[in-house]
Amino acid sequence: MARDELMTVSQVLAELGGVSRRTFYRWRELGKGPSALRLPNGELRVWRSDFAAWLRGREEVSA
Repeated sequence: MARDELMTVSQVLAELGGVSRRTFYRWRELGKGPSALRLPNGELRVWRSDFAAWLRGREEVSA
């Protein structure tokens, strides 16, 4: 099993393939985005395992 890692917002957006930064932050405002942690400098990070779980949840919603 791969080691869990923290992803930047840019990495999350790249994996989502075309979702804008604005859309990502709007999803977070609405409570529909992946869980993230805020670093002391204000930047967000997302655990890869949380991102994968969030994506799996989106598959179930669309099915």
